[in-house]
Amino acid sequence: MRADEAIGVVGPNGAGKTTLLGVLSGAHSPSAGVVRFQGRDVSRLPAPERCRLGIVRTHQVPRPFSAMTVFENIYVAACQSGGDRAEAYDRCTDSLRLCGMMAVANRQAETLGLLDRKRLELARALATNPRVLLLDEIGGGLTDGEAGELVATIRELRRRSIAVVWIEHIVHVLLQVAERLICMDAGRIIADGLPAEVMADRQVIDAYLGGGVA
Repeated sequence: MRADEAIGVVGPNGAGKTTLLGVLSGAHSPSAGVVRFQGRDVSRLPAPERCRLGIVRTHQVPRPFSAMTVFENIYVAACQSGGDRAEAYDRCTDSLRLCGMMAVANRQAETLGLLDRKRLELARALATNPRVLLLDEIGGGLTDGEAGELVATIRELRRRSIAVVWIEHIVHVLLQVAERLICMDAGRIIADGLPAEVMADRQVIDAYLGGGVA
């Protein structure tokens, strides 16, 4: 995929979408096939090493260090990607600004509402200086206005040449960003192409949208 490409991934529950991100990020080992990044086979590299290469993911359910502040959560992530403390601090500050979290930087993570927890999950990933960002339903539970803010943030990531692979059930939000769409069902890809073409595909309609959808 290109450095600034955005790929959306859809499919019914249990299709294997989150497992796919786990395989790409290093949380799971593939049972078959190869994961390549910039021409290199990274299939057996653990998640921390892939993170340092630039492959980073978020999770459906945010997992902050609850007793730490927002800033501390992001700074810990920034320190994992190499460089000195000054560079980590700069990445941390940039992530706070980009995700609109400067006002809550000194709050403990456990006090955050859902929107700010989602923002923190994204900010921590960004602080690692990713080249490919894997997003797992980061829009779930957000209002339309909050989802709009998320879309604006992800568009900015693309302008920074960060590639995005985004699993999302809120399709109208996903389609504002994705230029390519993949639909999965039962662990396999059943459609891959332009979003409008994929959403009109009969297999996708039957598997994901329901066979009664015209």
